Amino acid sequence: MGAYAAAYERSIADPTRFWGLAARDVRWLVPPDRVLDDGAPPFYRWFTGGELNTCENALDRHVEEGRGDQAALIYDSPVTETVRTYSYRELTDLTARFAGALRALGVERGDRVVIYLPMIPEAVVAMLACARLGAVHSVVFGGFAAKELAVRIDDARPKVVVSASCGIEGARIVPYKPLLDQALELASHKVERCVVRQRPQLHADLVRPRDIDWDEAVAGASPAGPVPVASTDPLYILYTSGTTGRPKGVVRDNGGHAVALRWSMENVYGVGPGEVFWAASDVGWVVGHSYIVYAPLLTGCTTVLYEGKPIGTPDAGAFWRVAAQHRVKALFAAPTAIRAIKKEDPEGALAAAYDLSALETLFMAGERLDPETYRWASRVLERPVIDHWWQTETGWAIAANPRGLEPLPVKPGSPTVPVPGYDVRILSPDGTPAPAGADGDIVVRLPLPPGTLSTLWQDDERFVESYLTRHPGHYLTGDGGHLDEDGYLWVMGRTDDVINVAGHRLSTGTMEEVIAAHPAVAECAVIGVQDPLKGQVPRGFVVLKSGVDADPETLRAELVRMVREQIGPVAALKEISVVAGLPKTRSGKILRGAMRGIADGREVPVPSTIEDPAVLEDLRPILRTRDEP
Repeated sequence: MGAYAAAYERSIADPTRFWGLAARDVRWLVPPDRVLDDGAPPFYRWFTGGELNTCENALDRHVEEGRGDQAALIYDSPVTETVRTYSYRELTDLTARFAGALRALGVERGDRVVIYLPMIPEAVVAMLACARLGAVHSVVFGGFAAKELAVRIDDARPKVVVSASCGIEGARIVPYKPLLDQALELASHKVERCVVRQRPQLHADLVRPRDIDWDEAVAGASPAGPVPVASTDPLYILYTSGTTGRPKGVVRDNGGHAVALRWSMENVYGVGPGEVFWAASDVGWVVGHSYIVYAPLLTGCTTVLYEGKPIGTPDAGAFWRVAAQHRVKALFAAPTAIRAIKKEDPEGALAAAYDLSALETLFMAGERLDPETYRWASRVLERPVIDHWWQTETGWAIAANPRGLEPLPVKPGSPTVPVPGYDVRILSPDGTPAPAGADGDIVVRLPLPPGTLSTLWQDDERFVESYLTRHPGHYLTGDGGHLDEDGYLWVMGRTDDVINVAGHRLSTGTMEEVIAAHPAVAECAVIGVQDPLKGQVPRGFVVLKSGVDADPETLRAELVRMVREQIGPVAALKEISVVAGLPKTRSGKILRGAMRGIADGREVPVPSTIEDPAVLEDLRPILRTRDEP
């Protein structure tokens, strides 16, 4: 039995022993009474009776254990032409002082703080400072619309909001303070104080006495020490993308989160203390929470905070420049970022200009890694490209290639195998187990491992209804797919991306996989739209690689033929449009649901999570026009 298989078997057969051993890597102020409290299913709690402080585990303990002078955080901002390194000692001091500033504003254990900041070091400091006080942070992506920010303020009811004068999106300066002021007017909950980081690029007007300048707040503050909290106390609330109406706030606890992320860093990513890890994401998303801030710092790694884009800051070699300059061992990015780089630099020539000898692995997540993007990145980088799959709700990988345990053979299109702790099953709609190779609902048998959501903020009923009701005793991921004969998981997309064409259930993800293999295609999306005869039919949208001048009719015919040959005529894909871009969230997910709604004739508002509203608006007339092939 290999190292992975042995670890996985132990984690499922005896999770209490497995995670009890993993918990030894965390500093407990009071050891837990029980590793797993399973007394009130479907609610499970990890490490009950234990007390710790997540910030102390991420910062203070490393200083005390001799890593004070090691780099903790590298801030790399091509948009401001700034690179700055913070040692563990410096980051601890900054965090303790800002925690003291929050304490002076009345923030105590259990209070909420909303963080509305760009990708600057203060965002990391503010998150850790909340954890230091036992306060609950809720990070809202910097630049979110005022209405959406107001909804989150009303749900979390924070005592303080931490923001900045502006963010920088490529060459564009985005004023944050007017958005914050508007949100505070819209919100029913009245925030007592706001701390605003003034950036040199834009000075914000402060509303006194409610608003206080970051520098002023810190200058008059005494450093705060770490406050002990219960393992089961909430560390943060993170609202899932695309929420409408009442938001869905995922709650992460302190103890289970620290144990799981610390374990994942070395076992999933193969990165240990003193090594450099870069998650090319944003702290507004779960990847930023888990793998920019908490997991690397809990492990004693050096983490990179990047304020820039994969292209345009200044070019498609930006990622390779950062990886080379900071000697990054493992890079974590979204497939959409790599596709953007591939579109601008199809031959990967820019990567060859940098010394990437320190880079051992490229990890991909956030959406399905199509085989064509996998092959391109593998060819350009000449090193392992590892897909893995997880969700905001889980906080860390459900399925991955466990590089630190036992690197496994790669199957392009699969995120490899279930991670230890996740008892992954495939269930048919009626709840019966699906045979190997057969598609069904991807679920995880309860209890979920540590680090996953414990509930939804102030809404246990909605938590049960959303995730635990369809298949009792299991967590519903909302994704469909199958396990093959080798135990590899294949995630074919959200269950609502499975379309029914004349009684045949087809995965749009499979069609996208075929289309993406065409040499002219940079990226694509397939959606199911209503059809009076067949119920639904697929429609495809493709973005061409830079420099490619393809005749749309010829390309459409080639793509239709490829899908017909590889999937069969039952796929019925005939409508394919060449478009300038696809609408995406800021985390890189294509907004297929919004596209589907527009194509079906519904009035679809611009989603709050969209990166560039103009892309969706440009696509509306195309979506509403039906071809007659």
